[in-house]
Amino acid sequence: MDAKPAPTGPRAARKRQAIVRAARDLFLREGFGVGMDAIAAEAGVSKVTVYNHFGSKEALFTAVVAGVIDEPLTGGEQNGEQVGQPTGKASDLGRLVEAEGPEQLKAALTDTGRAWGRAVRADAEGRALRTLVASELHRFPELGRAWRAHGPAGRHPAVADALRALADRGLLDVPDTEVAVLQLYSLLVFPQMVFEQHGAELTEDLAERLVVDGVEMFLRRYAPAS
Repeated sequence: MDAKPAPTGPRAARKRQAIVRAARDLFLREGFGVGMDAIAAEAGVSKVTVYNHFGSKEALFTAVVAGVIDEPLTGGEQNGEQVGQPTGKASDLGRLVEAEGPEQLKAALTDTGRAWGRAVRADAEGRALRTLVASELHRFPELGRAWRAHGPAGRHPAVADALRALADRGLLDVPDTEVAVLQLYSLLVFPQMVFEQHGAELTEDLAERLVVDGVEMFLRRYAPAS
């Protein structure tokens, strides 16, 4: 039987955000063994509502972990009101998509990379959850399988949508969105995470060089044919 579509509308969105926030808090406090009943109680909703929105614990886990990476990158608030969702304000991704011409695109992507780096380095809670993921996935392999099956573009839809929009406007040539998302994260985001995850300090000078060179490499790879 086909799964029911998730509820939609502003009220449903608020409930979904509350569920993701509750799951994130409980995962941090109690690990991934926490039950859906506890998550529902923490979110102030029924267990049926949790399943209506996510269908399974694996799907909820995927939403939480995607939010940990995407929240600093898409303008998501830290207070749970917009967890893992674009805010609708003039976010860095919005400015990037609106760039006019190659030079504006390069400048916008460089500014975006800088903002992402600062956000990732300042996100202590996200760092704690990433550590938890690394330490507990061997106990809950089904969660890891659900995360991997979602695919890079599905895990990071805001970034994937931005790259598609730039490609549609002829500013980039992106034959494989999933690969492009991973390459962009690998150049601009993952180095920041690797340094802080191992307790090392990424200096401002090195962070700047990583962003500037990373943007140069990414745009050279995905420049449209002249």
